[in-house]
Amino acid sequence: MDARLGLEPALYAPARLAQVDPERLISSHLALVRRIAWHVHARVSTAIDVEDLVQIGMVALIEAARGFEDRGHAAFATYASVRVRGAMINQLRKGATLVRSAMRRKREWGQVRARLEGQLGRAATDAEMAAALDLPIADYRAGMAQTHAVQTESLDDAYSDHSDWFASDDPDAHDVLESERRRSAIAAAIADLPEREAQVLQLYFVEELNLEEIGQVLGVGAARICQIKKAALTRMRGKLAGWNDSD
Repeated sequence: MDARLGLEPALYAPARLAQVDPERLISSHLALVRRIAWHVHARVSTAIDVEDLVQIGMVALIEAARGFEDRGHAAFATYASVRVRGAMINQLRKGATLVRSAMRRKREWGQVRARLEGQLGRAATDAEMAAALDLPIADYRAGMAQTHAVQTESLDDAYSDHSDWFASDDPDAHDVLESERRRSAIAAAIADLPEREAQVLQLYFVEELNLEEIGQVLGVGAARICQIKKAALTRMRGKLAGWNDSD
């Protein structure tokens, strides 16, 4: 077991990943996919079922495990997290395009219907709408079915191109510098923590295990993990209180 993380070194130590079988990597990171799926689902719960996100993530996990090359830079869990989350977000973006297309069609066809019914003085039939749109009636009905199948309002809100959820992840130079400084400060603060507190923070924030899962790894109850986490965060706040003014 890894003395720092309490996890199996073969799965998390970059220097040894080359010796791990892809199938073992996959089976050992299934829970990671579900955690990411629930995190994504919490932001767009009306847009897609969580099990659909899990299936998308599983495919990405398999591809990540089979294509992973250990170059000593990152553990597989970190690499897989990026691939899995990226696959889920890409699928949501594709859904957003379909939703916006359906909304545009609904608006345009609604205008045609309003004009036509104003002329007719009654509700227009499918055949009359298809003729007004210069479409075969089958195409018109298929388009209407697609329009009704999507949850346009909630999906459009979830998939706004201006949303922070889909904002570019590429940082500018200032952000990179600040991130590096912050990372160094946090790493130094964690290094000064008691070993058990450092383990809990690593498992909670980096490996994204919940309190009960951390308790299983470390052999204590979730209540005790909660106490350790609270104590560690209190120490961290004290150590990092003035890091931005230290230069």
